[in-house]
Amino acid sequence: MKLFIAGLSTETNSFSPIPTGMASFVEGSIHHGDATQDVQHYWTGPMFIWRERAEELGWEVVESLSAHAQPSGLTVKSVYEGFRDEIVEDLKMAGGADVILLALHGAMIADGYDDCEGDLIAHLREVSPDAVIGGLLDPHCFLTDLMMEKATLLVAFKEYPHVDVPERAEDLFRLARDAAEGKTNPVMRDYDCKMILAMPTPSGPMRKYVDEMSEREGKDGILSLSLAHSFPWGDHPRVGARALAICDGDTNQAATVAQQLGQKLFDMRESLRIDMPDIERALDIAEAEPKGPIVLADVSDNAGGGAPSDATFLLRAMIERGMTSIATGLFYDPGAVRICQEAGEGATLDLRIGGKFGPMSGDPLDLTVTVKKCSSGLTQRFGKLPAPIGNAVWVEYNGIDIVLNDVRSQTFHPEAFEQLGIDLSQRRYVCVKSSNHYQAGFNPIAAKVIPVATPGAITPDYANIPYTRRARDYWPAVEEPFA
Repeated sequence: MKLFIAGLSTETNSFSPIPTGMASFVEGSIHHGDATQDVQHYWTGPMFIWRERAEELGWEVVESLSAHAQPSGLTVKSVYEGFRDEIVEDLKMAGGADVILLALHGAMIADGYDDCEGDLIAHLREVSPDAVIGGLLDPHCFLTDLMMEKATLLVAFKEYPHVDVPERAEDLFRLARDAAEGKTNPVMRDYDCKMILAMPTPSGPMRKYVDEMSEREGKDGILSLSLAHSFPWGDHPRVGARALAICDGDTNQAATVAQQLGQKLFDMRESLRIDMPDIERALDIAEAEPKGPIVLADVSDNAGGGAPSDATFLLRAMIERGMTSIATGLFYDPGAVRICQEAGEGATLDLRIGGKFGPMSGDPLDLTVTVKKCSSGLTQRFGKLPAPIGNAVWVEYNGIDIVLNDVRSQTFHPEAFEQLGIDLSQRRYVCVKSSNHYQAGFNPIAAKVIPVATPGAITPDYANIPYTRRARDYWPAVEEPFA
Protein backbone atom coordinates (compact mmCIF):
# COMPACT_ATOMS: atom_id res chain seq x y z
CA MET A 1 0.00 0.00 0.00
CA LYS A 2 1.10 3.54 -0.71
CA LEU A 3 -0.05 6.30 1.66
CA PHE A 4 0.02 9.96 0.63
CA ILE A 5 -0.30 12.53 3.43
CA ALA A 6 -0.70 16.31 3.34
CA GLY A 7 -2.18 19.14 5.37
CA LEU A 8 -3.73 22.49 4.44
CA SER A 9 -5.91 24.46 6.81
CA THR A 10 -7.19 27.75 8.03
CA GLU A 11 -10.61 28.87 9.27
CA THR A 12 -12.05 31.82 7.34
CA ASN A 13 -13.89 34.60 9.14
CA SER A 14 -15.75 36.44 6.38
CA PHE A 15 -16.09 39.51 8.61
CA SER A 16 -12.42 39.75 9.64
CA PRO A 17 -10.34 42.65 8.26
CA ILE A 18 -7.16 40.55 8.19
CA PRO A 19 -6.40 38.76 4.88
CA THR A 20 -4.88 35.29 5.07
CA GLY A 21 -1.81 35.50 2.87
CA MET A 22 1.56 33.83 2.68
CA ALA A 23 2.84 35.64 5.79
CA SER A 24 -0.03 34.15 7.80
CA PHE A 25 1.02 30.63 6.80
CA VAL A 26 4.70 31.37 7.42
CA GLU A 27 3.77 32.57 10.90
CA GLY A 28 1.68 29.44 11.39
CA SER A 29 3.39 26.42 9.89
CA ILE A 30 4.72 25.48 6.44
CA HIS A 31 6.62 22.29 5.62
CA HIS A 32 7.32 21.11 2.09
CA GLY A 33 7.27 17.37 2.61
CA ASP A 34 9.18 17.27 5.88
CA ALA A 35 6.69 18.14 8.64
CA THR A 36 7.23 14.76 10.33
CA GLN A 37 10.96 15.45 10.49
CA ASP A 38 10.36 18.58 12.58
CA VAL A 39 8.94 19.11 16.06
CA GLN A 40 5.39 17.80 16.39
CA HIS A 41 2.70 20.39 17.15
CA TYR A 42 -1.05 20.89 16.98
CA TRP A 43 -1.32 21.28 13.21
CA THR A 44 1.14 18.57 12.20
CA GLY A 45 0.25 15.99 14.87
CA PRO A 46 -2.06 13.92 12.62
CA MET A 47 0.65 13.48 9.98
CA PHE A 48 3.02 12.00 12.57
CA ILE A 49 0.35 9.49 13.56
CA TRP A 50 -0.45 8.51 9.97
CA ARG A 51 3.21 8.01 9.08
CA GLU A 52 3.85 5.91 12.17
CA ARG A 53 0.80 3.69 11.65
CA ALA A 54 1.56 3.17 7.95
CA GLU A 55 5.20 2.32 8.55
CA GLU A 56 4.16 -0.22 11.21
CA LEU A 57 2.22 -1.97 8.42
CA GLY A 58 5.12 -1.75 5.99
CA TRP A 59 3.34 0.75 3.74
CA GLU A 60 5.19 3.24 1.57
CA VAL A 61 4.63 6.81 2.78
CA VAL A 62 4.77 9.87 0.54
CA GLU A 63 4.64 13.14 2.47
CA SER A 64 3.59 16.37 0.77
CA LEU A 65 2.89 19.92 1.90
CA SER A 66 1.76 20.82 5.40
CA ALA A 67 0.61 24.48 5.54
CA HIS A 68 -1.58 25.98 8.24
CA ALA A 69 -2.55 29.51 9.28
CA GLN A 70 -4.33 31.07 12.22
CA PRO A 71 -7.95 31.96 11.31
CA SER A 72 -8.40 35.32 9.55
CA GLY A 73 -10.27 36.72 6.58
CA LEU A 74 -10.35 35.39 3.01
CA THR A 75 -7.31 33.43 1.89
CA VAL A 76 -5.47 35.09 -0.98
CA LYS A 77 -6.34 33.28 -4.21
CA SER A 78 -2.79 32.78 -5.44
CA VAL A 79 -1.70 31.44 -2.05
CA TYR A 80 -4.43 28.81 -1.95
CA GLU A 81 -3.90 27.82 -5.59
CA GLY A 82 -0.15 27.54 -5.05
CA PHE A 83 -0.56 25.23 -2.07
CA ARG A 84 -3.23 23.14 -3.79
CA ASP A 85 -1.15 22.75 -6.93
CA GLU A 86 1.91 21.72 -4.90
CA ILE A 87 -0.04 18.92 -3.21
CA VAL A 88 -1.58 17.76 -6.50
CA GLU A 89 1.78 17.80 -8.28
CA ASP A 90 3.38 15.79 -5.47
CA LEU A 91 0.66 13.15 -5.86
CA LYS A 92 1.26 13.04 -9.61
CA MET A 93 5.01 12.69 -9.05
CA ALA A 94 4.32 9.79 -6.68
CA GLY A 95 2.29 8.03 -9.34
CA GLY A 96 -0.89 8.28 -7.31
CA ALA A 97 -1.62 6.45 -4.05
CA ASP A 98 -3.84 3.78 -2.56
CA VAL A 99 -4.74 5.94 0.45
CA ILE A 100 -4.69 9.75 0.74
CA LEU A 101 -5.08 11.32 4.19
CA LEU A 102 -5.47 15.08 4.58
CA ALA A 103 -5.25 17.27 7.68
CA LEU A 104 -7.80 19.96 6.82
CA HIS A 105 -10.10 22.40 8.57
CA GLY A 106 -13.28 22.46 6.52
CA ALA A 107 -14.06 26.18 6.67
CA MET A 108 -11.31 27.55 4.43
CA ILE A 109 -12.57 30.12 1.92
CA ALA A 110 -10.31 31.80 -0.63
CA ASP A 111 -10.95 34.59 -3.08
CA GLY A 112 -12.79 32.76 -5.86
CA TYR A 113 -13.18 29.50 -3.91
CA ASP A 114 -16.07 28.98 -1.50
CA ASP A 115 -14.96 25.41 -0.78
CA CYS A 116 -11.18 25.05 -0.69
CA GLU A 117 -11.31 21.60 0.90
CA GLY A 118 -13.77 20.26 -1.66
CA ASP A 119 -11.73 21.75 -4.49
CA LEU A 120 -8.51 20.17 -3.19
CA ILE A 121 -10.10 16.75 -2.71
CA ALA A 122 -11.64 16.91 -6.20
CA HIS A 123 -8.24 17.65 -7.77
CA LEU A 124 -6.65 14.74 -5.90
CA ARG A 125 -9.51 12.45 -6.94
CA GLU A 126 -8.73 13.21 -10.58
CA VAL A 127 -5.15 12.01 -10.07
CA SER A 128 -6.08 8.89 -8.03
CA PRO A 129 -9.66 7.99 -8.98
CA ASP A 130 -9.66 4.72 -7.01
CA ALA A 131 -7.86 5.92 -3.87
CA VAL A 132 -9.39 5.95 -0.43
CA ILE A 133 -9.38 9.68 0.38
CA GLY A 134 -9.87 10.68 4.00
CA GLY A 135 -10.16 14.17 5.42
CA LEU A 136 -9.65 15.02 9.09
CA LEU A 137 -11.81 18.06 9.88
CA ASP A 138 -12.27 20.60 12.62
CA PRO A 139 -15.90 20.38 13.82
CA HIS A 140 -16.28 24.05 12.88
CA CYS A 141 -16.35 22.99 9.23
CA PHE A 142 -18.79 23.18 6.35
CA LEU A 143 -19.82 19.82 4.91
CA THR A 144 -20.25 20.62 1.23
CA ASP A 145 -21.67 18.47 -1.53
CA LEU A 146 -18.28 18.40 -3.24
CA MET A 147 -16.50 17.19 -0.10
CA MET A 148 -19.13 14.51 0.47
CA GLU A 149 -18.99 13.37 -3.17
CA LYS A 150 -15.23 13.29 -3.71
CA ALA A 151 -13.97 12.05 -0.32
CA THR A 152 -14.28 8.47 0.89
CA LEU A 153 -14.16 9.36 4.57
CA LEU A 154 -14.61 12.59 6.53
CA VAL A 155 -13.97 12.55 10.27
CA ALA A 156 -14.33 15.59 12.54
CA PHE A 157 -12.90 16.09 16.00
CA LYS A 158 -15.63 15.34 18.52
CA GLU A 159 -14.50 17.63 21.30
CA TYR A 160 -14.79 21.40 21.65
CA PRO A 161 -12.19 22.35 22.97
CA HIS A 162 -10.48 20.20 20.34
CA VAL A 163 -8.42 18.07 22.71
CA ASP A 164 -9.04 14.83 20.78
CA VAL A 165 -7.04 15.50 17.62
CA PRO A 166 -4.73 12.47 18.04
CA GLU A 167 -7.66 10.14 18.72
CA ARG A 168 -9.56 11.26 15.64
CA ALA A 169 -6.41 10.98 13.50
CA GLU A 170 -6.13 7.38 14.71
CA ASP A 171 -9.79 6.80 13.82
CA LEU A 172 -9.34 8.12 10.31
CA PHE A 173 -6.30 5.96 9.65
CA ARG A 174 -8.08 2.83 10.91
CA LEU A 175 -11.15 3.55 8.76
CA ALA A 176 -9.01 4.24 5.68
CA ARG A 177 -6.92 1.12 6.24
CA ASP A 178 -9.98 -1.10 6.52
CA ALA A 179 -11.52 0.42 3.38
CA ALA A 180 -8.28 0.07 1.39
CA GLU A 181 -7.94 -3.56 2.45
CA GLY A 182 -11.52 -4.30 1.38
CA LYS A 183 -12.79 -5.00 4.88
CA THR A 184 -15.40 -2.23 4.70
CA ASN A 185 -17.26 -0.19 2.10
CA PRO A 186 -17.79 3.22 3.74
CA VAL A 187 -20.69 5.39 2.58
CA MET A 188 -21.43 8.88 3.96
CA ARG A 189 -24.60 10.87 4.47
CA ASP A 190 -25.21 14.13 6.34
CA TYR A 191 -28.21 15.97 7.77
CA ASP A 192 -28.83 19.72 8.11
CA CYS A 193 -29.71 20.43 11.75
CA LYS A 194 -30.76 24.03 10.89
CA MET A 195 -28.90 25.39 13.92
CA ILE A 196 -26.07 27.88 14.38
CA LEU A 197 -24.51 28.35 17.80
CA ALA A 198 -21.51 27.42 19.94
CA MET A 199 -21.69 23.95 21.46
CA PRO A 200 -18.91 23.30 24.01
CA THR A 201 -18.56 19.64 24.96
CA PRO A 202 -16.77 19.46 28.36
CA SER A 203 -20.00 19.31 30.38
CA GLY A 204 -23.78 19.51 30.21
CA PRO A 205 -25.98 18.14 27.40
CA MET A 206 -23.21 18.15 24.80
CA ARG A 207 -21.00 15.96 26.98
CA LYS A 208 -23.68 13.27 27.02
CA TYR A 209 -24.38 13.76 23.30
CA VAL A 210 -20.74 13.20 22.34
CA ASP A 211 -20.36 10.20 24.66
CA GLU A 212 -23.46 8.55 23.21
CA MET A 213 -22.28 9.30 19.67
CA SER A 214 -18.95 7.64 20.39
CA GLU A 215 -20.65 4.64 21.97
CA ARG A 216 -22.55 3.88 18.73
CA GLU A 217 -19.44 3.69 16.57
CA GLY A 218 -18.23 0.26 15.55
CA LYS A 219 -21.61 -1.36 16.10
CA ASP A 220 -24.41 -2.47 13.75
CA GLY A 221 -22.61 -1.28 10.63
CA ILE A 222 -21.94 2.25 11.94
CA LEU A 223 -18.30 3.05 11.20
CA SER A 224 -18.04 6.69 12.29
CA LEU A 225 -20.23 9.53 13.54
CA SER A 226 -19.34 13.22 13.54
CA LEU A 227 -21.08 16.47 14.33
CA ALA A 228 -20.02 19.43 12.19
CA HIS A 229 -20.81 22.37 14.48
CA SER A 230 -19.88 24.69 11.59
CA PHE A 231 -18.14 28.06 11.86
CA PRO A 232 -20.77 30.77 12.49
CA TRP A 233 -18.66 33.64 11.14
CA GLY A 234 -18.04 32.07 7.74
CA ASP A 235 -20.46 33.63 5.26
CA HIS A 236 -21.07 30.41 3.34
CA PRO A 237 -24.16 28.69 1.87
CA ARG A 238 -23.55 25.62 4.07
CA VAL A 239 -22.91 27.36 7.38
CA GLY A 240 -24.80 25.57 10.14
CA ALA A 241 -24.60 22.35 12.14
CA ARG A 242 -24.73 19.06 10.23
CA ALA A 243 -24.69 15.50 11.51
CA LEU A 244 -22.52 13.06 9.55
CA ALA A 245 -22.79 9.27 9.54
CA ILE A 246 -20.48 6.78 7.83
CA CYS A 247 -21.90 3.27 7.52
CA ASP A 248 -20.62 0.06 5.97
CA GLY A 249 -22.16 -0.17 2.51
CA ASP A 250 -25.68 0.95 3.44
CA THR A 251 -26.57 4.44 2.23
CA ASN A 252 -30.09 4.24 3.64
CA GLN A 253 -28.73 3.40 7.08
CA ALA A 254 -26.23 6.28 6.85
CA ALA A 255 -29.01 8.73 5.95
CA THR A 256 -31.26 7.44 8.75
CA VAL A 257 -28.52 7.57 11.39
CA ALA A 258 -27.44 11.08 10.33
CA GLN A 259 -31.04 12.26 10.61
CA GLN A 260 -31.42 10.65 14.05
CA LEU A 261 -28.23 12.34 15.21
CA GLY A 262 -29.23 15.72 13.79
CA GLN A 263 -32.78 15.64 15.08
CA LYS A 264 -31.54 14.71 18.53
CA LEU A 265 -29.30 17.78 18.51
CA PHE A 266 -32.13 20.02 17.35
CA ASP A 267 -34.39 18.72 20.11
CA MET A 268 -31.70 19.74 22.63
CA ARG A 269 -31.37 23.28 21.29
CA GLU A 270 -32.90 25.22 24.18
CA SER A 271 -30.65 23.46 26.69
CA LEU A 272 -27.60 24.54 24.68
CA ARG A 273 -28.16 28.27 25.12
CA ILE A 274 -25.34 29.84 27.15
CA ASP A 275 -25.99 32.87 29.31
CA MET A 276 -23.26 35.27 28.32
CA PRO A 277 -23.29 38.60 30.16
CA ASP A 278 -22.02 41.83 28.65
CA ILE A 279 -18.93 43.47 30.11
CA GLU A 280 -20.59 45.46 32.87
CA ARG A 281 -22.73 42.59 34.13
CA ALA A 282 -19.81 40.19 33.90
CA LEU A 283 -17.62 42.47 36.00
CA ASP A 284 -20.40 42.87 38.55
CA ILE A 285 -20.56 39.07 38.83
CA ALA A 286 -16.78 38.80 39.08
CA GLU A 287 -16.42 41.44 41.78
CA ALA A 288 -19.11 39.71 43.86
CA GLU A 289 -17.19 36.42 43.94
CA PRO A 290 -15.54 35.72 47.31
CA LYS A 291 -12.28 34.33 45.93
CA GLY A 292 -10.27 33.89 42.73
CA PRO A 293 -8.89 33.17 40.31
CA ILE A 294 -11.96 34.24 38.33
CA VAL A 295 -11.44 33.53 34.64
CA LEU A 296 -13.14 36.00 32.28
CA ALA A 297 -13.18 34.97 28.62
CA ASP A 298 -13.04 37.75 26.01
CA VAL A 299 -14.99 35.56 23.58
CA SER A 300 -15.35 38.06 20.74
CA ASP A 301 -11.62 38.72 20.39
CA ASN A 302 -10.64 35.10 19.79
CA ALA A 303 -7.82 34.76 17.26
CA GLY A 304 -8.98 31.17 16.76
CA GLY A 305 -12.13 32.59 15.17
CA GLY A 306 -10.37 35.17 13.01
CA ALA A 307 -10.47 38.11 15.44
CA PRO A 308 -7.45 40.40 15.76
CA SER A 309 -6.75 39.50 19.41
CA ASP A 310 -5.91 43.10 20.28
CA ALA A 311 -9.28 44.39 21.49
CA THR A 312 -9.18 46.63 24.55
CA PHE A 313 -12.86 46.78 25.58
CA LEU A 314 -12.66 44.41 28.56
CA LEU A 315 -9.34 45.63 29.91
CA ARG A 316 -10.38 49.28 29.58
CA ALA A 317 -13.57 48.62 31.58
CA MET A 318 -11.58 46.91 34.34
CA ILE A 319 -9.10 49.80 34.52
CA GLU A 320 -11.94 52.32 34.67
CA ARG A 321 -13.43 50.41 37.61
CA GLY A 322 -10.10 50.50 39.42
CA MET A 323 -9.78 46.71 39.43
CA THR A 324 -6.36 45.21 40.12
CA SER A 325 -4.75 41.79 40.63
CA ILE A 326 -5.42 41.02 36.97
CA ALA A 327 -3.55 38.87 34.46
CA THR A 328 -4.70 39.36 30.86
CA GLY A 329 -3.64 38.12 27.40
CA LEU A 330 -2.71 37.18 24.81
CA PHE A 331 -2.65 40.63 23.18
CA TYR A 332 -1.39 40.39 19.60
CA ASP A 333 0.76 43.50 19.30
CA PRO A 334 4.06 42.91 17.46
CA GLY A 335 4.97 46.61 17.59
CA ALA A 336 4.58 46.81 21.35
CA VAL A 337 6.54 43.56 21.73
CA ARG A 338 9.39 45.00 19.69
CA ILE A 339 9.47 48.20 21.76
CA CYS A 340 9.55 46.26 25.03
CA GLN A 341 12.31 43.94 23.79
CA GLU A 342 14.33 46.98 22.77
CA ALA A 343 13.81 48.68 26.15
CA GLY A 344 14.68 45.50 28.05
CA GLU A 345 13.51 43.89 31.25
CA GLY A 346 13.13 46.33 34.13
CA ALA A 347 12.46 49.33 31.88
CA THR A 348 9.53 51.63 32.60
CA LEU A 349 8.04 53.33 29.56
CA ASP A 350 4.89 54.76 28.00
CA LEU A 351 3.36 52.08 25.76
CA ARG A 352 0.37 52.06 23.41
CA ILE A 353 -1.31 48.66 23.68
CA GLY A 354 -3.92 47.08 21.38
CA GLY A 355 -6.69 48.73 19.40
CA LYS A 356 -4.74 48.71 16.16
CA PHE A 357 -6.89 46.73 13.68
CA GLY A 358 -9.98 48.92 13.49
CA PRO A 359 -13.28 49.59 15.27
CA MET A 360 -13.68 45.96 16.36
CA SER A 361 -10.46 46.32 18.37
CA GLY A 362 -11.55 49.38 20.33
CA ASP A 363 -9.27 52.33 21.06
CA PRO A 364 -5.61 51.81 22.02
CA LEU A 365 -4.67 51.95 25.70
CA ASP A 366 -1.88 54.39 26.52
CA LEU A 367 -0.29 53.07 29.72
CA THR A 368 2.93 53.58 31.66
CA VAL A 369 4.21 50.05 32.10
CA THR A 370 7.19 48.20 33.50
CA VAL A 371 8.70 45.42 31.39
CA LYS A 372 8.87 42.40 33.69
CA LYS A 373 9.93 39.63 31.28
CA CYS A 374 10.82 39.11 27.61
CA SER A 375 10.89 35.59 26.11
CA SER A 376 11.19 34.02 22.66
CA GLY A 377 10.06 30.83 20.99
CA LEU A 378 7.34 30.04 23.50
CA THR A 379 4.49 27.55 23.07
CA GLN A 380 1.38 26.72 25.06
CA ARG A 381 -0.41 23.40 25.37
CA PHE A 382 -3.63 22.74 23.47
CA GLY A 383 -4.72 19.31 24.59
CA LYS A 384 -1.63 17.11 24.25
CA LEU A 385 0.06 19.17 21.54
CA PRO A 386 1.99 22.46 21.69
CA ALA A 387 0.87 25.62 19.87
CA PRO A 388 3.25 28.52 19.12
CA ILE A 389 3.17 31.86 20.93
CA GLY A 390 6.35 33.34 19.45
CA ASN A 391 7.98 36.30 21.18
CA ALA A 392 6.13 37.26 24.35
CA VAL A 393 6.45 40.11 26.82
CA TRP A 394 5.01 40.54 30.32
CA VAL A 395 4.36 44.16 31.24
CA GLU A 396 2.84 45.43 34.48
CA TYR A 397 0.56 48.43 34.96
CA ASN A 398 -0.81 49.34 38.41
CA GLY A 399 -1.32 45.74 39.54
CA ILE A 400 -2.36 44.51 36.10
CA ASP A 401 -0.16 41.96 34.29
CA ILE A 402 -0.51 42.09 30.49
CA VAL A 403 0.99 39.51 28.13
CA LEU A 404 1.76 40.73 24.62
CA ASN A 405 2.95 38.48 21.80
CA ASP A 406 3.75 38.55 18.10
CA VAL A 407 2.12 35.30 16.89
CA ARG A 408 -1.63 35.81 16.77
CA SER A 409 -3.12 33.05 18.89
CA GLN A 410 -5.93 32.55 21.33
CA THR A 411 -5.12 31.76 24.95
CA PHE A 412 -5.28 28.01 25.43
CA HIS A 413 -3.47 27.27 28.67
CA PRO A 414 -2.12 28.85 31.90
CA GLU A 415 1.35 28.23 30.44
CA ALA A 416 0.82 31.37 28.35
CA PHE A 417 1.18 33.33 31.60
CA GLU A 418 3.11 31.04 33.92
CA GLN A 419 6.16 30.43 31.75
CA LEU A 420 6.76 34.18 31.86
CA GLY A 421 6.69 34.07 35.66
CA ILE A 422 3.08 35.13 36.35
CA ASP A 423 1.61 33.06 39.20
CA LEU A 424 -2.10 32.87 38.37
CA SER A 425 -2.94 31.49 41.81
CA GLN A 426 -1.99 34.91 43.16
CA ARG A 427 -4.24 36.83 40.74
CA ARG A 428 -7.89 37.49 41.45
CA TYR A 429 -8.88 37.91 37.79
CA VAL A 430 -7.51 36.12 34.73
CA CYS A 431 -8.73 37.45 31.35
CA VAL A 432 -8.22 35.20 28.33
CA LYS A 433 -8.82 35.96 24.67
CA SER A 434 -10.64 32.80 23.63
CA SER A 435 -14.20 31.65 22.97
CA ASN A 436 -14.10 28.14 24.39
CA HIS A 437 -10.76 26.37 23.94
CA TYR A 438 -9.45 28.03 27.10
CA GLN A 439 -11.70 25.79 29.18
CA ALA A 440 -9.48 22.72 28.89
CA GLY A 441 -6.55 24.51 30.50
CA PHE A 442 -8.19 27.14 32.70
CA ASN A 443 -11.25 25.43 34.18
CA PRO A 444 -9.08 23.34 36.55
CA ILE A 445 -7.51 26.44 38.13
CA ALA A 446 -10.60 28.70 38.21
CA ALA A 447 -12.83 29.44 41.16
CA LYS A 448 -15.36 30.65 38.58
CA VAL A 449 -15.42 30.97 34.78
CA ILE A 450 -17.35 33.79 33.11
CA PRO A 451 -17.61 33.96 29.30
CA VAL A 452 -18.15 37.63 28.42
CA ALA A 453 -20.13 38.87 25.40
CA THR A 454 -17.61 41.56 24.51
CA PRO A 455 -17.73 43.66 21.35
CA GLY A 456 -15.46 42.38 18.59
CA ALA A 457 -15.07 40.39 15.40
CA ILE A 458 -16.96 37.28 16.53
CA THR A 459 -19.75 38.51 18.79
CA PRO A 460 -21.93 35.57 19.91
CA ASP A 461 -25.22 36.94 18.55
CA TYR A 462 -26.00 33.97 16.31
CA ALA A 463 -29.46 35.14 15.32
CA ASN A 464 -28.12 38.34 13.76
CA ILE A 465 -24.85 37.49 12.02
CA PRO A 466 -25.07 39.47 8.74
CA TYR A 467 -24.94 36.58 6.28
CA THR A 468 -25.24 37.28 2.56
CA ARG A 469 -24.87 33.65 1.42
CA ARG A 470 -27.08 31.83 3.94
CA ALA A 471 -30.86 32.18 4.30
CA ARG A 472 -32.20 33.00 7.77
CA ASP A 473 -33.88 29.60 8.02
CA TYR A 474 -32.03 28.40 11.09
CA TRP A 475 -32.46 28.47 14.85
CA PRO A 476 -32.15 30.84 16.71
CA ALA A 477 -32.83 33.28 13.83
CA VAL A 478 -36.25 31.62 13.60
CA GLU A 479 -37.89 29.47 16.26
CA GLU A 480 -39.15 26.68 13.97
CA PRO A 481 -36.85 26.34 10.95
CA PHE A 482 -38.36 22.96 9.99
CA ALA A 483 -41.93 24.29 9.96
